[in-house]
Amino acid sequence: QVQLVESGGGLVQAGGSLRLSCAASGSIFRLNDMAWYRQAPGKQRGLVAVITRGGSTNYADSVKGRFTISRDNAKNTMYLQMNSLSPEDTAVYYCYAQVQFNYYWGQGPQVPVSS
Repeated sequence: QVQLVESGGGLVQAGGSLRLSCAASGSIFRLNDMAWYRQAPGKQRGLVAVITRGGSTNYADSVKGRFTISRDNAKNTMYLQMNSLSPEDTAVYYCYAQVQFNYYWGQGPQVPVSS
């Protein structure tokens, strides 16, 4: 079993920055792709950014140039640096990780962005 524990969420003002972390623990043989998803009120969960084990990244168009995904394989931890936040970024942010043939979700910290 693998556990994903997120931290760093919280209220932030528009234009501000926030850094989310996602630490994986448990029966980890090899963490493959990791990603951040988000779900805004009344909307479906959608991909924010993904990072492969080798460090290749891909972003949703809405966050390109503002958000940066990164990971530390030695610490089994992934990060999301969010800059220039706007109220449209308000959502619950979920960590996602592939471990061998299974996938896991974090609990999803809330990130409310006030105008």
